[in-house]
Amino acid sequence: MTIQDLLQGLPYQVQAGSDTSEITEVVYDSRKIVPGCIFICIAGTERDAHNYIPDVLEKGASALIIDENHIASTKIMVDASGKNITVISTENTRKALAYAAAAQYGHPAGRLTMIGITGTKGKTTTSYMVQSILEHAGKKVGVIGTIGAIINGQKYKTANTTPESFELQRLLSLMVDAGCEYCVMEVSSQGLKLDRVAGFTFDIGVFTNFSADHIGPKEHATMEEYLYCKSLLFRQCRVGLINCDDPAYEGITKDHTCEICTYGLNEHADLRATDLELMKKPGELGIRFHASGLLDCDVTLPVPGKFSVYNALCALMIGTKIGIDSQTMLKALSGIHVKGRVEIVPTPGPYTVMIDYAHNEVSVESLLSTMLAYQPHRIICVYGGGGNRAKMRRYAMGELCGRMADLSILTCDNPRDEEISAINADIKVGLAKSNGKYIEIEDRRSAIWHAMDIAEEGDLIILLGKGHEDYQEIRGVKHHYSERESIESYPGKKSDRL
Repeated sequence: MTIQDLLQGLPYQVQAGSDTSEITEVVYDSRKIVPGCIFICIAGTERDAHNYIPDVLEKGASALIIDENHIASTKIMVDASGKNITVISTENTRKALAYAAAAQYGHPAGRLTMIGITGTKGKTTTSYMVQSILEHAGKKVGVIGTIGAIINGQKYKTANTTPESFELQRLLSLMVDAGCEYCVMEVSSQGLKLDRVAGFTFDIGVFTNFSADHIGPKEHATMEEYLYCKSLLFRQCRVGLINCDDPAYEGITKDHTCEICTYGLNEHADLRATDLELMKKPGELGIRFHASGLLDCDVTLPVPGKFSVYNALCALMIGTKIGIDSQTMLKALSGIHVKGRVEIVPTPGPYTVMIDYAHNEVSVESLLSTMLAYQPHRIICVYGGGGNRAKMRRYAMGELCGRMADLSILTCDNPRDEEISAINADIKVGLAKSNGKYIEIEDRRSAIWHAMDIAEEGDLIILLGKGHEDYQEIRGVKHHYSERESIESYPGKKSDRL
């Protein structure tokens, strides 16, 4: 392809050579240079690819795309190399990478119905609800998100919830090749901030909710920036489906360029839920509600909580916009289960065990508040904390669980480079504030087995933090670990095993 073909629609300037030059490949990792390629210089949080230009030229790159702030320094390096190459400058090289990736893979998003879901919580569950609805309607669909990418039943691991643009376009191309008609993907604030989804338009954009998260040196500087980045989705989609009950409603729709439709419990929502009813029996928790507005039907979900109602409303609205009939959607939702998200796992006793990914203050408080509404006999929380992460998160986890649960069993999560005992010591600081009862069992499987040993009829055991993850990261090594496998391998009460 020519450089013109790759960057069609993107403003740029030719600093040297010609944009009609043909290139062999698009590369943004200096270790993967091949002769005749174009190298896109990305300035990351730790490394600036502009610094590798001499090495890149030596390896045979024939063209460069640089940030316009590096024109002078690039000229010096190119002149010093003595190479006759093409140099393209642009305001945003990440956006250039997204455009070039889309072009190299033949603009696959244009051959799919693209559904993008953003929000602090609910993205994964909603995406799998939508997948279930589409598949029940006989549609072929690919999914990209926190759990990875799934195409025709095959799972692909991804480094981020929203993959880097080049990897994203490769996955979309695989979906097209597999005959998929739809792509349902989680669109993170980082993905929007770093232009990973630039270069195409979503058919449907979705906002689930907004709360404090992802604030830090390598993420977002402020809550205002975090919200702004999420709002960018609604300048890049044709139809926006918005949770109008969320306080961030106005902020998320500011400067939008799409048609807006709303869902929620609000009587003015385009699709709204009323008559919420909790469902409960040993080993099963769920909720029923009536949907009205765009639809008029009763909905039964085998997953608990008011947040599940919002996720289901969103999925129903997406299905309605696509043209799926209500009976197909209701059947799909009646059997929905999402790995690691309020996931109920069968147990041998008259109690309930739930796996959930909640690992910060907002998500844990939301989950425990929801579960308390089901009036369990006791709540037993099994959890630890992530290593190399803020201590404040640990204090908050301990204080919340101490106040809202009957017992905390402190154990291992992903300690990374920290000692498990040191992480749990921080959690105890929070537990002390609420006088919460706790015990410590560092081996996570043993901690889960102990919770099951002491469980009484009507108890709810909640395994916090790991969710869908299939590993524990300890001292830089990822060891296989599965919450579900730990539950399924339970050998029976300890008193019976002795």
